[in-house]
Amino acid sequence: RSKRSQPITMSKYEIVSTTKVAGGGTYQRVKHESTSTKTSMTFGLFLPSTHATKPVSETTPALFWLSGLTCDDTNFAMKAGPAAFAAAEEQSIALVLPDTSPRGEGVPNEDSYDMGIGAGFYVDATEEPYAANYKMYTYVTEELPKLVEDAFQVGTVKSIAGHSMGGHGALTIAMKDPRSWAAVSALSPICNPTQVPWGEKAFSAYLGSVGAGMEHDATELLKSLDLSLFDDILIDQGEDDEFLKDQLKPEALLAAAKDSAQKVTVNMRPGYDHSYYFVSAFIKDHVAFHGERLNKAQGMLRASSSSYDFSETTGKPIKCKAMVARAPKEPLTEEEITVDPPKEGEVRVKVIANALCHTDIYTLDGQDPEGLFPCILGHEAGCVVESVGPGVTSVKPGDHVIPCYTPQCSQTSCIFCMSPRTNLCPEIRGTQGQGVMPDGTIRLHDKDGNDIYHFMGCSTMSEYTVLAEISCAKISKEMALEKACLFGCGVSTGLGAVWNTCNVEPDSSVAVFGLGAVGLAVIQGAKMAGASKIIAIDINPEKFEMAKKLGATDCVNSSPDKIDKPIQQIIAGELTDWGVDYSFDCTGNVKVMRAALESAHRGWGESCVIGVAASGHEISTRPFQLVTGRVWKGTAFGGFKSRRDVPILVERHLKGELPIDHFITHTFEGVDKTNDAVHALHSGECLRAVVKY
Repeated sequence: RSKRSQPITMSKYEIVSTTKVAGGGTYQRVKHESTSTKTSMTFGLFLPSTHATKPVSETTPALFWLSGLTCDDTNFAMKAGPAAFAAAEEQSIALVLPDTSPRGEGVPNEDSYDMGIGAGFYVDATEEPYAANYKMYTYVTEELPKLVEDAFQVGTVKSIAGHSMGGHGALTIAMKDPRSWAAVSALSPICNPTQVPWGEKAFSAYLGSVGAGMEHDATELLKSLDLSLFDDILIDQGEDDEFLKDQLKPEALLAAAKDSAQKVTVNMRPGYDHSYYFVSAFIKDHVAFHGERLNKAQGMLRASSSSYDFSETTGKPIKCKAMVARAPKEPLTEEEITVDPPKEGEVRVKVIANALCHTDIYTLDGQDPEGLFPCILGHEAGCVVESVGPGVTSVKPGDHVIPCYTPQCSQTSCIFCMSPRTNLCPEIRGTQGQGVMPDGTIRLHDKDGNDIYHFMGCSTMSEYTVLAEISCAKISKEMALEKACLFGCGVSTGLGAVWNTCNVEPDSSVAVFGLGAVGLAVIQGAKMAGASKIIAIDINPEKFEMAKKLGATDCVNSSPDKIDKPIQQIIAGELTDWGVDYSFDCTGNVKVMRAALESAHRGWGESCVIGVAASGHEISTRPFQLVTGRVWKGTAFGGFKSRRDVPILVERHLKGELPIDHFITHTFEGVDKTNDAVHALHSGECLRAVVKY
């Protein structure tokens, strides 16, 4: 961000109203005493649902929207809000909606729609009677960004857009200070205001002359550029706009762009006028344009600030906090443990964040036949490499990694790693199941020096842990580790079950049993794969809203008191004629596994077991179900080869192709809050609880 011209004192503010909007976000109106305009100012603020669970170390990226002549802070929200808010929710960005001028008693005004109140033109007036209050440039570029960042944790990374007069403001503000804005776009902007009546009138009154407005004229600013400020500037313009010829002049901006290094994309839209009907038609495109660039800039900021000095701990034991599972069915205990340095082929990592998975609870509840105590649970985490043992070449200190309980040795002698048919590398499976490192020893010890078993080769409910190198998936530093941890198990498993294990085709029918994080990931993956019918089944109807948002076309409450026949007879008989092409069990309940199989289509249906059943349970069905063409299969980690594929999933997320923020429903600070996360997961209202250390 650029340096501010002068200190800006944070304004006192009052939230006037808060309204939940479609998609799960909230729209607020906020009133504050402005130090720039010396009046009360009110602005709109849309916060995506992910804002509530964002990492405390980050702010939510924000798009500032500047409205046109005669508008206040509410016009955009009321007339284009439904489309804009839904698009912003999808991109996980905030929208900041300032007023177009100061208002109130004593504020100078003119009896004209294009001058005075509602027409501040986004400049700092120097001429009387406007000079005292009409400081809209400073308000939009300095005071308001500081307020929303400090008070609402919004907009460290920000971009700007607008309509008509607001389009003029967005273009000129961004061009004058490109370091402060990640992107800029406009709809029907006043492109050359020094050459049109609206601009001539405003600049003369506010600045003393039309010539003084040259530095607020997008066309003139573009003419002076000898380098590219942005990868692109997006403009949409209606061809039937009544102001196109006399007031907007996009042809002037395009002519200037031809002689400039700056790329400008102008889309002329046949049949559209200057109204909010036009804005509503294309606002989703603009929000997506900004979302892509805001999230990329957020990632770059994250990567540049991600640095640790591990020089004092390398090669030495580390004492740190951990949550130790001393016995099944007992609360985890916070303890100081010692983590040994890594040995050959091992990596010691600093755990930044850990997400709770039902597999952790499954073991803690004593249902895991391989469960060993005392141990340190946890296997969905985002980590930074602290040090590496001899022979480690694929990662180095400072790298960001996701621990993977399904390793990938990638040795040519490993028939599993070399085969495209499986991801089940057995290289360290034997020792991993025994709670020890590949050499048969342990790196985790309590205060008395006693060993603490490793868990799934990960043990990430500790501030530091040691992993096998072949269990470390190196990822981009642009990815927030508080989100990256989700790719360590459940989300990847659900997506991979669809894309890899079953290879669901476009226009397929799918049934998903169990709507936890894994089940919802299956739905998301099936929707992305092009499935045309997706049936979501659960005994908790409160989960249906998210299921539908992610792509479910039908939802069925399978509670015994809600259905009068077996669920498989409803799916194969009522919702479909012969069953679904693909069914997925995400419950770990063997009776549900059978129902899922028997919901699969006669002749070719496939049913995939994802959920892990309790120790000693067995599955059963009539052999006739298989004889008549159904296939029963299972998946581990969704068939993804961990070190190869997890970084690709991360890149897809960074590109905006694979949203995952919606899975994080609870966040906690400190490893000692892990028991709170366990309680949240038990509540039935939690998809993923992320604990940041």
